Amino acid sequence: MTDRLRNSYDVVVVGGGAAGLSGALMLARARRSVVAIDAGAPRNAPAAGVHGLLAREGMAPSELLERGRAEVRGYGGHVVSGEVEGVARDGDGFEVALADGGSVRARRLLVTTGLVDELPDVPGLRARWGRDVVHCPYCHGWEVRDGAIGVLACGPMSVHQALLFRQWSDDVTLFSHTMPAPTGEEAEQLAARGIRVVEGEVASLEIAEDRLAGLRLSDGTVVGREVLVVAPRMVARAGFLAALGLRPVEHPSGAGEYIPADADGRTDVPGVWVAGNVTDLVAQVGAAAAAGAMAAARINADLIAEETRRAVAAHRDPFSAENEARVAELVAGDRRHGL
Repeated sequence: MTDRLRNSYDVVVVGGGAAGLSGALMLARARRSVVAIDAGAPRNAPAAGVHGLLAREGMAPSELLERGRAEVRGYGGHVVSGEVEGVARDGDGFEVALADGGSVRARRLLVTTGLVDELPDVPGLRARWGRDVVHCPYCHGWEVRDGAIGVLACGPMSVHQALLFRQWSDDVTLFSHTMPAPTGEEAEQLAARGIRVVEGEVASLEIAEDRLAGLRLSDGTVVGREVLVVAPRMVARAGFLAALGLRPVEHPSGAGEYIPADADGRTDVPGVWVAGNVTDLVAQVGAAAAAGAMAAARINADLIAEETRRAVAAHRDPFSAENEARVAELVAGDRRHGL
């Protein structure tokens, strides 16, 4: 079930994952009107469980989100299914347009839409994503320990990945694929750790009984592997922010695109905060949730500062404040009637 969307909120949270629900929970507990708009496409949906999250180790991602939604609602927050199509400045707030034609007004925005993993174009790879094709040793390393692990070189972090996964298995092979074979210091590091390098493009994955069995090279050679590690290009889901002049930029690591923000999640656009993978490409669930909570606390503080300024102005000049409130009421009425 989803809540009925109201006309306006103190804060609209775009995204209903760990970062978004954590932020919404913090704001609801701060007695703010808040809604999390969830498009229903979590990045970790293919995974069997969430790992490295204290007291929730191994929990199914869907169960974690369902508990989070219930907690947000328990404090009066709303969670609504929908996809945000665009955002525009509207006076001192924002107008959030939804794909179904609806809209909602927000005084502040918290964007927690995560990212999209752009996977290598290798036949059979996408269907195994989150199962025996993985990317993060801290998310999946324990589950694939002591297995025959292949690492597909497809970006600047591939050698680093191979060295990391060597912690969980002594049978690690780096496939150079479409990248040049490692040389110099990188080649020496791989050799010192007993990591084999196989040159040649990977043409497809070999599957047997619904399990990865190996990698077939373009020359027909099949190298047996039980797990394949890839480094996808990670791109922030944030196209709907373009009208505000807020666009993803290339990450310094070369791993993808993100929305820059300060340590609290504040972007260069006043009133817009970000948290989770949309701004931190490598954040795990726990880190994303913590960032959502931190950004929410800063948003609440920002709203308090605004409300305090208005209260001081009203205290100094009650007549002026009354007129300002009346004008705002009339403008809101015109907007409701399409004028």
